[in-house]
Amino acid sequence: MSLQYPPLVVMGVQGCGKSTVGAVVAQHLGLEFVDGDDLHSAANKEKMASGHPLSDADRHPWLSAIGQVMADKLAEGTSAVVACSALKRSYRDLIRSFAPGTRFIHLTGSQELIAARITGRDHEYMPPALLDSQFQTLEPLGDDEPGLAVPVTESPDEIAVRVETYLQATAGSDGA
Repeated sequence: MSLQYPPLVVMGVQGCGKSTVGAVVAQHLGLEFVDGDDLHSAANKEKMASGHPLSDADRHPWLSAIGQVMADKLAEGTSAVVACSALKRSYRDLIRSFAPGTRFIHLTGSQELIAARITGRDHEYMPPALLDSQFQTLEPLGDDEPGLAVPVTESPDEIAVRVETYLQATAGSDGA
């Protein structure tokens, strides 16, 4: 029997492995993977590349685009796994306004661990200097939010198995 999975957002601060883990989770579940970075406007990318964090106003069209992608997938009768920082509850609420059943997989780790991971990393527009602002902005999943927190110390394959187990255990519920 095939389980219809809800839309998933793999979330967390820069350098936590959202794209890598998201791609593995999507492959494991047989879903399409969408890298939310690809949906940023050129202006947002330029702003971040210059070392300036995005404002909520900058993020709103980007988060709406992510929500719309998820809604479009649901309209097609499927869902997707999207890598997106989704740092604040209000950002997650905006995504859920497009795709209400969305579940969030929060990749967690200490700022020191994440900083060590991004040292020497060459990213198109996310310099390591933005990590402080990301941790300052981060609002972990609330107890009433549908999702799962997973430590970044687990391998992408281990995380994919945990996500599938979580989805099976919460099938038919709100996931909270």
